Amino acid sequence: MAYTPKLTYKGKPLVRKGNEIYYGNMTDPYVLYLQVLTTKKENDENVADKVHLMLLSTDLTKPPQERVMRRTTKNGLYTALDIGCIWLEKALGSR
Repeated sequence: MAYTPKLTYKGKPLVRKGNEIYYGNMTDPYVLYLQVLTTKKENDENVADKVHLMLLSTDLTKPPQERVMRRTTKNGLYTALDIGCIWLEKALGSR
């Protein structure tokens, strides 16, 4: 039986555990890794404030340092995810 993600964004799976978020298919050559560094209160809810973003290769034969293709830190989860989607589309489009 194929895995069906509960949460998707622009047709790709979005998986969260604590302050870590993975976006994309692990069968693709690249995925996004987002780490929420800080949060802030808005309307009695904690929302992501500072987010570290990395475009990672899923090639497990590479050492961890070589798997990081791009990285940056952005303010806000939506901004980080928006930038990451552009990176991911470009990386997957160049296959």
